[in-house]
Amino acid sequence: MLDFVIVGGAQAGLSMAYYLNKLGKTYVIIDKEEEVGASWLNRWDSLKLFTPSEFNNLPGMDFPAQKGYYPSKEDVAAYFKQYVAKFNIEIRLNTLVKEVVKEDDFFILKHTKGQIKSRNVVIATGPFHIPYTPSFSQKISEDIFQIHSNYYKNPGQLQEGPAMVVGAGDSGFQILDEISQTNRTTYFSGATNVRVLPQEILGKTLWWWFTKIGFLSFSRKTWLGKKLSRSKQPIIGTDVKSILQRDNVLPVGKTTNAKEQIIFTENQKIKELKNIVWATGYRPNFGWIEGLELTKDGYPKHHRGVSNIDGLYFIGLPWLHTRGSATLGGIKKDAQYLANYIKAEEKTLL
Repeated sequence: MLDFVIVGGAQAGLSMAYYLNKLGKTYVIIDKEEEVGASWLNRWDSLKLFTPSEFNNLPGMDFPAQKGYYPSKEDVAAYFKQYVAKFNIEIRLNTLVKEVVKEDDFFILKHTKGQIKSRNVVIATGPFHIPYTPSFSQKISEDIFQIHSNYYKNPGQLQEGPAMVVGAGDSGFQILDEISQTNRTTYFSGATNVRVLPQEILGKTLWWWFTKIGFLSFSRKTWLGKKLSRSKQPIIGTDVKSILQRDNVLPVGKTTNAKEQIIFTENQKIKELKNIVWATGYRPNFGWIEGLELTKDGYPKHHRGVSNIDGLYFIGLPWLHTRGSATLGGIKKDAQYLANYIKAEEKTLL
């Protein structure tokens, strides 16, 4: 019987393991991927973090790069591997947890290789669960290649001919930038009046300013935190204006429907498309946890990661406590809070 099982082996799970080591707890991380860092390696090839290295530190170990460096996905994965080795973190790979059930004073986690029992469980699977595409995407002809940004790697996956990128977030604009540089006609579907922030202001990185003014530390329970959490996130470090001004980039507004070879948008009907990249986000999936209370958006009800089920915790969710909760450098504060909470709970029971 373990003290803890951590589900998910990326930054959230590793940070929690660090503090469980400090508490002297027995635990194991269970992760569905084939290698440490795979959740980052599986993303598109040209991905770069918009947070410089000095703001990407997990607890106990600085990110191994010079100040001001913007890491690639390979850099992040390598850091995770070094982190696991340095702190002797036990992790079982190629193991997908399919169900979590509470029985009396312990949990049973059923997974693809059997099951495991634990007194406590930390869910560290993050917010990116089910890639979302609109239902009308099923009406589109098989002659048009469709791919979600979750599976997109590079323009080499695409067919020859025009492409459309759908989605006005960071991923959407970064992928639009890359695809449009192949000189093909590239339609953009999404809002064009987005807020854009540069990576550096007055010689300092944006993250330095965020830290200085406390932008990443406002609790989601405060007035300002509530306002920020409900607002659309700005695009960071991508020159959206210059991308949209390229001769081969054609903004078409929101995509509304489709029928075989015809894609309907707010501005026009598109008939010659050969490719669509859906950078349309994700939907949460926590239905595999028995008895868990969810919000209307499908996320767990919790207070700073402490759920309604005794012994079940969450970490790595967006706005778990602050804007920084889902960032590489910010997640350690939530992990430390949960560790302190667990320690305090033990004292109460003594």
